[in-house]
Amino acid sequence: MDSKGSPVSGAVVLLKDLKTLQIRSFIAETGGKYHFFGLSTDVNYQVRAESGDMTSPTKNISVFDSHSRIKVNLKLKKKKEKSEYA
Repeated sequence: MDSKGSPVSGAVVLLKDLKTLQIRSFIAETGGKYHFFGLSTDVNYQVRAESGDMTSPTKNISVFDSHSRIKVNLKLKKKKEKSEYA
């Protein structure tokens, strides 16, 4: 979703396997929906989204979440510009 809560079709959703550090990506569909299949239940993951000059905070998915389907809403915000002195 963007800062107004509207879906962002075409956003890139990144999923990082915290065991292997492998990153998978998915392009958000119409309505901002995305999904990843074949995930292991004994691995922690991180997920975040990017679109243009916006990014979402990283969210963690824990092995302790026993749901077979996990819904994670990602809210995009403008990336902070890095100062050359930061």
